[in-house]
Amino acid sequence: MQVEHVYACQNILGEGPIWSGKEQCLYWVDILGKKVQRFNPKTKQYDSFDVPLQVSLLAFRNQGGFICGTEDGIYTWEIGADEMKCIANPEKGKAGARFNDGKVDRGGRLWAGTMMAEGATSALYRLDPDMKLTEMLGRVAISNGIGWSPDNATMYYVDSLRFVINAFDFDLDTGEISNQRPFVQLNPEIGVPDGLTVDSEGTIWCAIYDGWKVLRFSPIGEILDEIKMPVSRPSSVMFGGQDLDELFITSIAEGLSSAEKEQQPIAGDLFMVETEVKGLPEPFFAG
Repeated sequence: MQVEHVYACQNILGEGPIWSGKEQCLYWVDILGKKVQRFNPKTKQYDSFDVPLQVSLLAFRNQGGFICGTEDGIYTWEIGADEMKCIANPEKGKAGARFNDGKVDRGGRLWAGTMMAEGATSALYRLDPDMKLTEMLGRVAISNGIGWSPDNATMYYVDSLRFVINAFDFDLDTGEISNQRPFVQLNPEIGVPDGLTVDSEGTIWCAIYDGWKVLRFSPIGEILDEIKMPVSRPSSVMFGGQDLDELFITSIAEGLSSAEKEQQPIAGDLFMVETEVKGLPEPFFAG
């Protein structure tokens, strides 16, 4: 698969892509740059919106606007708004903690996890449409990519510092998870599992930070494809395009040395590969 360099956004920490079928646009964030971005692949129109907090994840809401994970809890936000409204901050006062990746399940619930620079004191939370927040998993190192199988029977979840993609049995009706087990345990020499998405065939695509690649896994954890990237730190993946057969890939420039930046001057930019398989529409948060 040929990687296309689609936009030179030069993000510090590009993350959290989501596709708007209605707008035919990709949204994503630059966490450290404190901005939300929007790109239309057909028109090449790029827009950037400043936000008052470091936003690490975005999800569309049924009532419009977004629900966001930030450095200071979970907030709602409207495009162009100068302020964000706080919904919950379960780790208030915990120095160095922030929300990281997250997604909405097909029952309309937001799943969002936290991270610290070191240790295993973070957690995965579930925000229900009534705005009730529940801790679903503790002793997480760096909470990262999350997704569900097309039949909603399995939830996939990355704990980056453990180099693992876990799988859980998932109950769509109740939003409960059970039977945690390793789906893929990576060798640290391969790189760090980061953001992921699940396609319509039930295979799992995961960005490999510090690995120069995106890997595609079968539902039993076998590597099916490897996308070689021109940057070392791809961060997350999301299907988009008219037919959901374009895989967009965000990337990170944060932490690269001067020599590494010279080697990969397009680090932090947005990329895309055309695929033979289609993705699935992203659900909206029902609250």
